[in-house]
Amino acid sequence: MRAETSVALLRGINVGGKNKLPMKELVAIFVAAGCDDVRTYIQSGNVVCKAPAAVTKALPSLVAAAVFERFGYRVPVVTRKASDLRDVGRSNPFLKAGREPDTLHVAFLADLPKPGRVAALDAGRSLPDEFLAKGREIYLCLPSGVAKSKLTNAYFDATLGTISTLRNWRTVVALMDLAGS
Repeated sequence: MRAETSVALLRGINVGGKNKLPMKELVAIFVAAGCDDVRTYIQSGNVVCKAPAAVTKALPSLVAAAVFERFGYRVPVVTRKASDLRDVGRSNPFLKAGREPDTLHVAFLADLPKPGRVAALDAGRSLPDEFLAKGREIYLCLPSGVAKSKLTNAYFDATLGTISTLRNWRTVVALMDLAGS
């Protein structure tokens, strides 16, 4: 079986002193799940690895179950192929519009939301923040910072009926580099 490079994004790991998970332990979880060449980026649940397609597809449930078993907390896991991440890098409408990269973020969704749910998103919820939902990503421009925004994981999860995890643009670019995309 041919291995593909994937990126796994765990939500809420090592943030604000909660859900502490040493990266060495996280790497071991991915290796036990059948991944090779496992690398982490910073301490907040960003993993690049290689695995056969069948393993990659099962990673969200395998990793979430292993984290729960070992550490006792539930952690949503969202994955993307390296090629998907490359498309995210090319498709950011706010970057193309010349917005300051430090204000840009991407919410990665576990599933493709239904069009009616996307239409229910409120563009005026957190002005001057802006967002654009495109496929399984939501591109965000948060000029006042993520901490002041009402465009949260909880809001997107509830409105879209899926799981989201947010990364700043600097992390997205670093993960693209790490994944070779």
